[in-house]
This record gives sequence, structure tokens and C-alpha cells, in this order.
Amino acid sequence: MLSPVKPKSGNLLVSEPFMLDPNFKRSVVLLVEYETAGAVGFVLNQPSNLLLNDLIEGISLLDFPVYIGGPVANDSLHFVHCCYDKMNSGAELRDGIYWGGNFETLKVLLKNNEIGHDEIKFFMGYSGWSEGQLDQEIEENSWLVSNKFNPEVVFVQDEENLWREVVIGLGPRYAHIANFPENPQWN
Repeated sequence: MLSPVKPKSGNLLVSEPFMLDPNFKRSVVLLVEYETAGAVGFVLNQPSNLLLNDLIEGISLLDFPVYIGGPVANDSLHFVHCCYDKMNSGAELRDGIYWGGNFETLKVLLKNNEIGHDEIKFFMGYSGWSEGQLDQEIEENSWLVSNKFNPEVVFVQDEENLWREVVIGLGPRYAHIANFPENPQWN
């Protein structure tokens, strides 16, 4: 079952249903960088037990969930957002989705409650692939790549259903895998 499109920044990666790596089990990854030298992304549906106010001192009541972006550099904080009009910074990935930006501006906006939960997502760490690694994993059918999705899906906080919804969104050729059991022995 080959992926419907080739990967590029701003695409979603959808793990195959029986991926054994616990970091990517039934995961949806927003690919933020795809170059010859490698790729970087953030797992959208793997929440941590932390909230943003657990990580940023001096700003209380920041009940934004923090997601585990992947197994690399878990001591780093990253974010994607759809509020360039407020931040005036960030690298556009696609359709109004931005990666990063001026963190000091972000802190002011958060302190003033000017950014909502549906406009930004925070990640500890990231997912990374070395040169050719992601392409090989796609060829091995570990990932499907999607370039056709509603940008709002990036900011959805229904982690349990996100993988299933994105798989169904890939079209009828792939929709049936959304109903596969998590463990093939349960079939």
C-alpha cells in the first residue's frame, strides 16, 4: 500500500496501523521540514502530562496542553500556530499553519489571553529522520503521506480519534485501515 503522495514540509505523516515503535503508534505527524539532509516533524496526537504553565515561569493559568513531539530533544519546546496576524512571525508551512516565531511576543499574547487553544499547539521534543531515512520508511509502508487535509486538524485536541479521521480523509483506498484493531492478534 504505497503512500498517495511524496513528502514535503506541511504534509501529514500517518503511521501504519501496526507500527511497533511506541513513539509513533497510530500517530499523525506534521512534517515541518523535509530536505535532502533529513526531516523534522511533530506528533500531533501524543499528549504529555504537562501543561504550558508547568514549563514557563511567570505566566500562570496557561492550561495549554503540551504534546510529545517525538523522541528527539525532549528538553526543547516547539510550537505551531495559525495566528500569524497576532504573532507577525513564524515559518509558513501551508494554508496558514506556521512553525515557531518570536517567543517573547508569544509570551505577551499568552499572558493577555489573546491566543486560543484552537490557534496553537506546543510540543516537547520532535521527530527526526536522517538523510533518506523517512523515504525508506515510506517505501516500507510504515507511513502514508497526506497533503489534502483541513488545516484545523493540526490544532484538534481529540487525540484518540485524530489518527482514524486522518486515515479516513486519505480516501476510500485507505479508509478501511482506520478500522484495523490496534493489535492484529485481536482480530
